[in-house]
Amino acid sequence: MIPKELLKKVRQIQIRTSRTVNDILAGQYHSAFRGRGMEFEEVCPYQVGDDVRLIDWNVSARFGEPFIKKFREERELTVMLVVDASASGLFGSVDQFKIDVAAELCAVLAFSAIRSNDKVGLILFTDIVEKYVPAKKGAKHVLRIIRELLYHQPVRRGTDIAQALNFLNRVTIRKSVCFLVSDFIAKEYEPALRIARRRHDLIPIIIRDPREWELPSIGLVELYDPETGDFLLVDTASARVRRQYAAFVQERVRERESMFRRMDAQTLQLRTDQPYVDPLVRFFHKRELRR
Repeated sequence: MIPKELLKKVRQIQIRTSRTVNDILAGQYHSAFRGRGMEFEEVCPYQVGDDVRLIDWNVSARFGEPFIKKFREERELTVMLVVDASASGLFGSVDQFKIDVAAELCAVLAFSAIRSNDKVGLILFTDIVEKYVPAKKGAKHVLRIIRELLYHQPVRRGTDIAQALNFLNRVTIRKSVCFLVSDFIAKEYEPALRIARRRHDLIPIIIRDPREWELPSIGLVELYDPETGDFLLVDTASARVRRQYAAFVQERVRERESMFRRMDAQTLQLRTDQPYVDPLVRFFHKRELRR
């Protein structure tokens, strides 16, 4: 049985994200993620202002007046949410954990997808694939995905992005729109990312917390790595320690961003201390212009 508290949280996310989808993102998802192509629908008489390149000359010659071809977008897409459920997601120094931001963001993306009559699926992973929900349509299906994001108790604690992407390639035969949601605190996933990008429209979504790139000066602190279980005593009052930590994090970020640039991957970067709506709107807009 699912606890009442969880059902209440699912309902709250449904209400909040549905409002975001309807009031703010209406039409933007549809424009940013187009269908697989255009499909011929019918011919109809030419009207002033119609594109002359669409004139069907054979039909026009037969009837003695111009006719144009009408096309419709072959819309149905498959959207896969590939979400990092490792223990590092259970961190947040402000209002939310990273996994909470991921869950609400995925709810927005899922509701946007079904609003455009697309199918949505879910892959939850740690250092193994822990949950797979095949892509389907419908609001009830989206509520199941939200429930899995909130209710799933990971078996493992580590992160293996390559494992998740290899699984994605095995279970999705056709090209899909794939949102890879993670803090990307992982190693050796570039080759798998390259393969997945060739097969799918892959969008990395990076969720970070401000304390991950800047240590506050609060004296001796015992830090805990939730993925390995290791403890480390750090003197945050030391300016040298804080500089070394910031330099280490910045170098890792530069390496990751350089990798994404080499792949020409358009990323979306979110923070636990800032709303996700504005960055998401900007991302949809940039993607539409890029297309």
